[in-house]
Amino acid sequence: MRSWLLLLGCNFMWALQFTCVKLVQDQVGPLFTVWGPMALATLMVYPLVRRDGRSIEHRDWRTSDILVFLLLAIVGVFPGQVFITWGTRMSLASNAALLMLTLPVSTAFLAFVFLHEKMTSIRWVSFALAIIGVLMCSDIDFRTLNFGKGYLYGNLLIFVGTLGSAFYNSYGKKVLERYSPTEMLFFTYLAMFFIMTPLTLAQEPRAFAAIPHFTLQTWIGLALLTFFHNYLSMVLFLKALKQLDAIQAALSNYLITFFGVPIAAVWLKEKLTPLAIVGGVLILGSTLLITLWETRQASDKCQVVPAAQ
Repeated sequence: MRSWLLLLGCNFMWALQFTCVKLVQDQVGPLFTVWGPMALATLMVYPLVRRDGRSIEHRDWRTSDILVFLLLAIVGVFPGQVFITWGTRMSLASNAALLMLTLPVSTAFLAFVFLHEKMTSIRWVSFALAIIGVLMCSDIDFRTLNFGKGYLYGNLLIFVGTLGSAFYNSYGKKVLERYSPTEMLFFTYLAMFFIMTPLTLAQEPRAFAAIPHFTLQTWIGLALLTFFHNYLSMVLFLKALKQLDAIQAALSNYLITFFGVPIAAVWLKEKLTPLAIVGGVLILGSTLLITLWETRQASDKCQVVPAAQ
């Protein structure tokens, strides 16, 4: 029960991300929105790594490990954070919350691409339904091919961002063979710091000069992103994983949309169109199809396998 409460809490904090991006977008760009909270969260995670009793300075480092962390940062965390932040600014926070339902489907697709797992017919159908759902959430007038308020471009960025998160979830398994989950989080954040610091300074230098002039709304958004989204939610998630398996944890991600849409409606006064709601239902259906169906299939296989003699 305690583990499920932890998952409930961290999914609520992840759902805050989309509304927080909207709160800070008037004063800071997408790069600073990611860089600032993540840099502070890196400092907050470091004591947890030290508490594990491992010496970072005397660890048996391999060049391949450093390259893997850079790969996880560039291909996984960067799009998972920057593209989703950028896309949310161009779309709606409620749309972003809906599109997060594509994460399990995206994870299955990337497992097929990078880990050579079998792409079953159910997975292809689920992936196709997810794509259709993304388009339906994008405010497109299909009769005139008018892309409305430009939600399509923002939604595509968010979708690419979920692919980055899916890559981190699937490819990160190799890192966990030598590193603890907390270490994996810290070193990936550290790689992101070295990648994003020069990029943020070059592309958004005015954000640093504007820090003394941040409004209360901007400070609230950045503080929530730092403490809840980048730090506490990840700590709670890692604790929950000690008691629950990966499938149970993945199924809890439906709560991101469950929390994210009403948060955007209450705080930002956003409203979903009927077509977007239908698109969200399609995305949810694709996710349920690929998770619940395959979980049931795996369970059935386990029941028919004879016990070892």
